[in-house]
Amino acid sequence: MQPFDWNLIRTLVAVGETGSLSAAARALGSSQPTVGRHVDELERALGVKLFLRGRRGYELTEAGAALMERGRAAAEAMASLSLQAAGREERMVGPVRISASEMVSAFVLPAITARLAMDEPGIEVEIVASDRVENLLRRDADIAIRMVRPAQQELIAKKVADIPLRFCASRAYLARRGRPESGRDLLDHDLIGFDRNDQMLKGFAAFGMPVARSAFRFRTDNQIVYWQAVRAGNGVGIAQGPLIARDPDVEALLPEFDLPSLPTWIAMHRDVRTSARIRRVADVLFDALRAYAAT
Repeated sequence: MQPFDWNLIRTLVAVGETGSLSAAARALGSSQPTVGRHVDELERALGVKLFLRGRRGYELTEAGAALMERGRAAAEAMASLSLQAAGREERMVGPVRISASEMVSAFVLPAITARLAMDEPGIEVEIVASDRVENLLRRDADIAIRMVRPAQQELIAKKVADIPLRFCASRAYLARRGRPESGRDLLDHDLIGFDRNDQMLKGFAAFGMPVARSAFRFRTDNQIVYWQAVRAGNGVGIAQGPLIARDPDVEALLPEFDLPSLPTWIAMHRDVRTSARIRRVADVLFDALRAYAAT
């Protein structure tokens, strides 16, 4: 077989681990058609069938499973070399890839990276907007901002702050429907909740106000859609306190409710902490997110 692109091996590992082209594309930061072409190209180059395609997705064949184990080892070796090389990089020039939740990526990071661009024009920023934990061990990201402390021993995690959550509604909605003065008043208002996620149902029950899913007139599991629904006046919801404070059209409600906070962490692989470029971005993120949480 002629030499081939090692990106094909990365694709093999991603599809084998996720079981679908779309999930593999998200993990690789690529597109579904590109991932599909990579799989086809690798099968043609090797002359073997690596996956069984079916309604359940992509399932590894015996040959595919054997190659994937070798591919995973090769990918980890390449990632280790990349991490060590990044750790020795001293120039303030080049890309830094940041993984963060959709809300932080959309409403917090752009202002931070705009200020960073003025101070460090040589640094290129890449944002992976995802609510799932990115795999820092394979350089899916250089820095991860997470609401849970990463457990892998190879990662360094630093607590930034606890971001408070608050009940809130748009001023337009409050002018139309009135302001709830107590928790019980919430049950007489339009509520914005989650769709399949039952976290909010459990939260209301914990406050002694069990409700059915139908109590939430507007429901979505997408955090960006959720926040925009609050801003548009669909009802009363829950959002990050600093986000509410920065929006003149939204008002925080019921301050006596002690809602859970969002513990926020910054994490990176041990091997990249010596990279001046990545360390600089991590320091900027830490200070800016801490200031944001205190708003």
